[in-house]
Amino acid sequence: MPRPISERRLGAPIAPRVMKPAGIPARELQEVRLGFDEAEALRLADLEGLYQEAAARSMGVSRQTFGRIVEAARRKVADAVLNGKALRIDGGQITIDDRGENIMKIAVPARDGLVDEHFGHCKEFLVFGVEGKALQAEAAIASGESCGCKSGVAGALAAAGVTHVVAGNMGEGAVRVLASHGITVIRGASGDAKAAAQAFASGEFVDSGVGCAEHGASGHECSH
Repeated sequence: MPRPISERRLGAPIAPRVMKPAGIPARELQEVRLGFDEAEALRLADLEGLYQEAAARSMGVSRQTFGRIVEAARRKVADAVLNGKALRIDGGQITIDDRGENIMKIAVPARDGLVDEHFGHCKEFLVFGVEGKALQAEAAIASGESCGCKSGVAGALAAAGVTHVVAGNMGEGAVRVLASHGITVIRGASGDAKAAAQAFASGEFVDSGVGCAEHGASGHECSH
């Protein structure tokens, strides 16, 4: 007996719609149906640019399942565009993700309880859950002190449920890697790591937009 299809989470509702070649009545066209879950997979992978692991977590499915969903979605869109078919977005086993800010989790690159200015060489990441505007229990993820922009640290943080990193200086390369794992970076923090996390959770701290102090905002290979 086939395994039942589990519901896939959508970050926000997607409106049903039909897109077709101009000048041809829809009744004269073949139709390709793209499910809401397939549209969400395209949004996460191709519009947001998330890695498949991060996109799969967002939808509440395994990476392998997400890979199958997005592959099918891309094939359907290509069929409709290249073969002049109507594309209908509708249907699918989905649920709307309404967890909101309750799922926020903040990580701060730290050393001895202070924000470490060098993201790529920090001693650890202090991780705080957020409920409302209050910090919850604290945990620590060791960095190895040589994580750099291209290591698995972003994946480790994402796997721990981290949604935001509050940091000091960080190059754009590291920002992009974290973003591809679904993690938003807020730069310009200093001082006590927990206080910096609390300031952001309370809405008192915003991204200063600073880049790496040594390599500038466009230092792709910067490990700071």
